[in-house]
Amino acid sequence: MIELRTPAEIERMRPAGRFVAETLAALREDTKVGTNLLAIDRRAHEMIRKAGAESCYIDYHPSFGASPFGKVLCTSINDAVLHGLPHDYSLRDGDLVTLDFAASVDGWVADSAVSFVVGTPRDEDLALIETTERALDAAIAAATAGNRIGDISAAIAAVAHGEGLSINTDFGGHGVGRVMHGDPHVPNDGRPGRGFPLKPGLVIAIEPWFLQTTDELVTDPDGWTLRSVDGSRGAHSEHTIAITADGPIVLTDRTGL
Repeated sequence: MIELRTPAEIERMRPAGRFVAETLAALREDTKVGTNLLAIDRRAHEMIRKAGAESCYIDYHPSFGASPFGKVLCTSINDAVLHGLPHDYSLRDGDLVTLDFAASVDGWVADSAVSFVVGTPRDEDLALIETTERALDAAIAAATAGNRIGDISAAIAAVAHGEGLSINTDFGGHGVGRVMHGDPHVPNDGRPGRGFPLKPGLVIAIEPWFLQTTDELVTDPDGWTLRSVDGSRGAHSEHTIAITADGPIVLTDRTGL
């Protein structure tokens, strides 16, 4: 069921958005060559505890997951792009890192993701990250009352196709509110003017993610981590936004943090 939030409820969602944004900014600052993925997860867990927040991931067990996730954020490295389960791995020079984090504050959820390179970057990795960020910006610009979900999806696809990238639509954006994943589904490709109409009060996570040379995924033996089928690298950018009569509000904005 698609739920619309009142202006007062959107205001009550702001602390969750701010906490998720601040946590990702802090984790990105702390993550360097040599950082262990389990240490990143422990740091996020500590920040959740200190804030009095709740993890959306630790007990999460959807149909596509082999078991409850058991960690508090996703750490996807290089050819892994989604649902990366933190494990005993220390980052190496040039690794492409995606951190995806969702938490609940006072019963309201926010969800966001960021990709970056530790150490010496490859030009093609920086270009892929920048493409996901441009696609996210284009999608947010299209997320105005009176448009439709297809307008968001088409904006993402236009950026990706402009760079010669193919798009997987199995996983994409989603409604956000009292739970992390709700209706509507927001695919990363679609036709403008189609789909659910965007109305003030709709809160969604928009999350373009792309792989360099494929759109096909394989699942790791851990039952969670999704990797490119051909070993090419992936990047992922995500924000939680609220649609209002005055335009979209980016609840997880990290600008200035």
